[in-house]
Amino acid sequence: MLRSAETFEKMEPTKVVVRYTNGTVAKGFIQNFSPNKDFFYLTPADNFSGPPIYVSMKRLKAVFVVRDFYGNPQFEERNFYMEGENPSGLKLEVTFADGEVMVGSTVLSYDPKRPGNFIIPADPNSNNLRVFVVSSAVKKVRQLFDHSG
Repeated sequence: MLRSAETFEKMEPTKVVVRYTNGTVAKGFIQNFSPNKDFFYLTPADNFSGPPIYVSMKRLKAVFVVRDFYGNPQFEERNFYMEGENPSGLKLEVTFADGEVMVGSTVLSYDPKRPGNFIIPADPNSNNLRVFVVSSAVKKVRQLFDHSG
């Protein structure tokens, strides 16, 4: 079923943590995110009634859709798949330009020519529900197979 633009405008705000390539982090809510646009607006978590902030995709590393803004600092996220775990989509290892490595699966496919791609983390207990990985912040992507993932 296709949704109209009006339906998307009425969607609930999504809780995100935005990470810039320079290391800066911003937490807030987005309501009209489109992976095909080169910007979006973020409503800061600490000033929900204030004006939204313009965010340029060109400056971003990734947009993390999170369960909560704080997570669990003691939690060690599993960056691999357990034997028998078979997520839909491709299993990938994404290495960012800053050296961080993320393992997850794509919703549909991964195309480095797109502005970015959504990845679902390998660890189902991760605070990150899904991550929009900005292509310009990625150093390399490797597909994982059952024997290596």
